[in-house]
Amino acid sequence: MSTPPPTGPEQPPGPQGQYPAPHSQGPYPQGPYQQGPYAPGPYGSAPYGGWQPYPYQQQPPVNGVAIAALVLGVLCFLPAVGLVLGLIALRQIKRKGERGKGLAIAGSVLSSVGLALWSVAVPTGVAADFWEGFKEGAAGETLSVDKGQCFDAPGGSLEGVTYDLDVVPCAGEHDGEVFATVTLPGGSFPGDDHVTAVAEDKCYTLQSDYALDLWALPQHVDVYYLTPTRQSWRLGDREITCIFGNTDEKGTLTGSLRNDATTLDADQLAYLESVRDLDGVLDREPDDYPEDDLEVNTDWAGEVRDALDDQTEALRGRGWPADSEQPVADLVDELEAAREHWAKAAAATDADTFYEHYEAGYEFYDGATTIDVREALGLDTSPPEYDYDDGAEEDAGGGELNV
Repeated sequence: MSTPPPTGPEQPPGPQGQYPAPHSQGPYPQGPYQQGPYAPGPYGSAPYGGWQPYPYQQQPPVNGVAIAALVLGVLCFLPAVGLVLGLIALRQIKRKGERGKGLAIAGSVLSSVGLALWSVAVPTGVAADFWEGFKEGAAGETLSVDKGQCFDAPGGSLEGVTYDLDVVPCAGEHDGEVFATVTLPGGSFPGDDHVTAVAEDKCYTLQSDYALDLWALPQHVDVYYLTPTRQSWRLGDREITCIFGNTDEKGTLTGSLRNDATTLDADQLAYLESVRDLDGVLDREPDDYPEDDLEVNTDWAGEVRDALDDQTEALRGRGWPADSEQPVADLVDELEAAREHWAKAAAATDADTFYEHYEAGYEFYDGATTIDVREALGLDTSPPEYDYDDGAEEDAGGGELNV
């Protein structure tokens, strides 16, 4: 005799061992967009036989201070700060009910260990040695290119900020060529404006030590400089790097621009050195016009006169190759004539007299006789172009690259 099944809430399993879905007449209607933490199962059912009749509760957030404490503890950097942050995090977690207690405890423990290690290292000098080693290693990772090296800059630009330079052979195309380095004194960072002013003064002065023959520099080449930033200064970076680059940001250089004692013969070097001394004086021409300040201009004219004396003596006192003797002798005659005009300009008592001899004294400069000497010595014979237009827009080129 069969026994009927017992009455009660239990129901026989449905297809594939699944319980039937709840009746649609219940207080929580069925549908694919029901509220609750559980989505319908793969066969239309909800876990545990139905939808949850209460809203979803999110977990509390992780305490950010606890994360910071753990990071400082793992890195063993500023262990005292990591310990303090760990203790603060524990108080915040207790008060706000946030998560991250384990992180805070781990950070505090690791920071305590680090603090103990530092307390042993400082008296023995280990910490100091470590910090110095760190700075040296970091400085080694900062930009460092030496005099005579050529490089490519990211994007090809020599202005702005860069973190990487690739040293490449000078024979091929490249973005820049280093011609000098200048080391700044220690102490606190002097500021971007001061560093830039030093770079402009030193780099433009030092370019002739590397490229003694400025006639050989292409017109599209100008001076740029790589300077320390406040951040790299903290790592011991004190170096200004003077660079030749193309005035066209999209342009490049090809071949080395170096012409000094390493690339010139003795006669070329002797001639160019005599020219450099005179050029250095001519570059110091006063900004004030003679009618505004006659004395400063006559003093400068006296310096030009003395520089011409020195150049004449240097050229006359040297034995030149046979094919250079006559061109050099002709140039000496022109220098002596120019010297007389500069002497009269130095003695001028009015602006008109000064201008008269100033213009006559400049006539020899970069003239045909100079070109003859250069051709005889195997030097460049293309005079550089000068832009003396007052108020004209400055030529593109020259700039600063920060590290």
